[in-house]
Amino acid sequence: MGEYVLLRHRDIPNIDNIEVYRQNGGFEALQKVVTSMQPDEVTDVVKASGLRGRGGAGFPTGLKWSFIDRKKWPHYVVVNADESEPGTFKDREIMERNPYQFLEGVAICAYAVGAHAAYIYLRGEFWPVAATLDKHIAAMEAGGFLGDNLFGSNYHLRMFTHLGAGAYICGEETALLESMEGKLGQPRLRPPFPPSFGLYGKPTIVNNVETLTNVPLIMARGAEWYKSIGTEKSPGPKIFSLSGRVNRPGNYELPLGTTFRELIYTHGGGVPGDRSVKAIMAAGASSSLIIGSEAALDTPMDYESVPSLGAQLGSASVIVIDDTISIPWLINKTIHFFKHESCGKCTPCREGNFWMLNLTERIAHGHADWSDVELLYAVASQMRGKCLCALGEFAIEAVVSGIERFRPDFEAAVGKAASQG
Repeated sequence: MGEYVLLRHRDIPNIDNIEVYRQNGGFEALQKVVTSMQPDEVTDVVKASGLRGRGGAGFPTGLKWSFIDRKKWPHYVVVNADESEPGTFKDREIMERNPYQFLEGVAICAYAVGAHAAYIYLRGEFWPVAATLDKHIAAMEAGGFLGDNLFGSNYHLRMFTHLGAGAYICGEETALLESMEGKLGQPRLRPPFPPSFGLYGKPTIVNNVETLTNVPLIMARGAEWYKSIGTEKSPGPKIFSLSGRVNRPGNYELPLGTTFRELIYTHGGGVPGDRSVKAIMAAGASSSLIIGSEAALDTPMDYESVPSLGAQLGSASVIVIDDTISIPWLINKTIHFFKHESCGKCTPCREGNFWMLNLTERIAHGHADWSDVELLYAVASQMRGKCLCALGEFAIEAVVSGIERFRPDFEAAVGKAASQG
């Protein structure tokens, strides 16, 4: 795409300087909404734009804002900047390089839902990012873009950063809220959902960094402009975090609907040694394994098309796996992560990941027979639909799809064990 919408620092040097940001239209959208629009009008524009949540679920953003309970007060906005999914590194680049567009999006969201306090929850390892954001927030306050009587109106807003302790589970929105309240980072039972019962039991909107960074330009240029990018049902640009077996890993901002082939070969420079793509994980470690067929490579990366491959787009953290990688080795790596990060609150996730780790260790290291593969599949299948939050569901995706779609890799691992025996 020609013009960057989210990664604008690649077009505009030093846009992380507040004066440079202002010279390029910064805070004009915030001034427009605060001085000339009602909160519901702002929500309606975001609805009309078709913006969907970029944290993984793809839920319509304006619709989420409209769910805020107008009978209970105060309201809060909480930004999910935890970004701890293996293979995901888009939000960090935004916060470090184009921070004011992100912060302006937070402020517009807060105005739309009637919140006077907004919190940015960052994973514990992001403490340098939090320190820099604090300086940017202070610069906005000094410039009159945060604080009391914004642009001469009656609206006031304060913004704060909050550091977690580096727990993957706190990327789940209710565990994030529990952590913010000083409790164990463990998911809540739902319903009620955060728009009616969120931070401190009050109505709360939780959005991802990338999601909110879209908002200032939507308000400045209109819903129709935004819908002109991407596809009809998945409009707008998306940052694809490309990693794994590619020559040029990195963040690529492209319209939703761009094919896997274009991302991997045109932008990512292809696979080292011109080897074939064996599998693709479209949503980081939380992915089903997509068979790297020609049809899969030509599939558009959007929220409607990727499910036709038996997977989800998620946060678009695309990990490329070539034919040098053993699938049992790969799923052993993913289960190491999920077992370590399970909060332990619900039995299927806690025990299931423990047993999956034991089984994948045996299989990956050539100490298993086929009954172990069958037992692994059974354990994973029995976890489905029984976990308190999505972590347990995510943990089984690579396991189940790996066994179903890459059976020869498991037969080879078992055969290795038999030949050694």
